[in-house]
Amino acid sequence: MTSKSSISRRRLGLAVGGVAIALAAASFAQDVRTIKIATAAESKPLSWGAIGVEPQGYEPDVLKAINAKLPQYKFVMEGAADIAQETGLATGKYDIATGGYYRAPAREKQFLIPEAPIGASLIKIYSRKDSGIKEMKDLVGKKIVPVTAGGGIYKFATAWQEQNPDYKIEITASSAGIPYPDRLKEVENGKYDALVLPSNLGEQTVIDQQKLNVQASEPVAINNTFMLIHRSEENKALSADIDKALKELKADGTLAKLSQKWFGEDITTYMK
Repeated sequence: MTSKSSISRRRLGLAVGGVAIALAAASFAQDVRTIKIATAAESKPLSWGAIGVEPQGYEPDVLKAINAKLPQYKFVMEGAADIAQETGLATGKYDIATGGYYRAPAREKQFLIPEAPIGASLIKIYSRKDSGIKEMKDLVGKKIVPVTAGGGIYKFATAWQEQNPDYKIEITASSAGIPYPDRLKEVENGKYDALVLPSNLGEQTVIDQQKLNVQASEPVAINNTFMLIHRSEENKALSADIDKALKELKADGTLAKLSQKWFGEDITTYMK
């Protein structure tokens, strides 16, 4: 064999090898499925970040940890308003939505929901430190900050009242949308006696930073929170994969670590 033909064959071999690698890479790229995710846009530290801004917070960090375990997917997140999340999920614009969602029969019928929770919502009462308010019964005769009409807190308070008819509390529904930091100030200045909210919205950070004379009660209710997935045949495997990843992240302490980072407490101890 001449030196010239030997070089030609080596070049041919390299070329063929290069084509094979390129084809394999292209095949792998095709196998990686892009998953579009809507995260809460204004729920710091749970999740925040408008469209065009990389989402930050507890849930985005959990999503990144899940994606690290599932290389067959590429998670692409964007912040979206609450109403846009569920609408986009129902139409298939998004594959996944996260935003501190509770499991409910209507949602179970409409969406796929992994068995494993992504977090826990701890409902607490925020009141002045000298108020003596520690539990729901202590709210009898008190002025409570209005809650979102039809929202989770309104439903919780209504259900609690039905279960405890001997204790009459006044819950006013409102759609004013006043930011909770302003509501905490209204509790401190005496306009209201108490504010009932999930503790994963960053209330304690506001209290600490602004040195408010306000304290949080122990949880008066605990609800697991879940990821919602667009219902389709293709997404059944996605739901199963996420369920497995979430269980592993809870078992290895990742969820606890991220909870401490963003909420200053380990919410996984409350996750059923």
